[in-house]
Amino acid sequence: MNDILPAAVFDCAFSGVVKKVALFVCFRYKKGKSFYGTKGMKQILDDDLAYEILSVVEEVPEGKAATYGQIARLIGRRKNARLVGLVLSRSQYYGQYPCHRIVNHCGRLVPGWDDQRQLLLNEGVIFKDDTHVDLKRCQWDY
Repeated sequence: MNDILPAAVFDCAFSGVVKKVALFVCFRYKKGKSFYGTKGMKQILDDDLAYEILSVVEEVPEGKAATYGQIARLIGRRKNARLVGLVLSRSQYYGQYPCHRIVNHCGRLVPGWDDQRQLLLNEGVIFKDDTHVDLKRCQWDY
């Protein structure tokens, strides 16, 4: 049991949801294993998939933004935009990637990540308002 840690430790922002699933979802910390795993359920995410997602994120050029769905379509999993978001929320375990360039389908920034707006402004990304990127002008055309 030393290698299992409940999900509640990681996701304080979603404490209501996490409390319900913390009994089921566990993250493994064994060497050579993924940071994502489940106990008693099928494992959806492994390191190979995470690196595949992050390699596409790495291709988004400065001054452009992409959506979670766009990244999901590029890896051949068009219905897994939320999975892309999960990987990006854990990207610090895999190295340095430009995750700030990924927004939702409306161009909305990640709630609670105050630095994202400034990082995008420094790259020349145009905003519609304080929390939305102008995707008509700045969306990445892959």
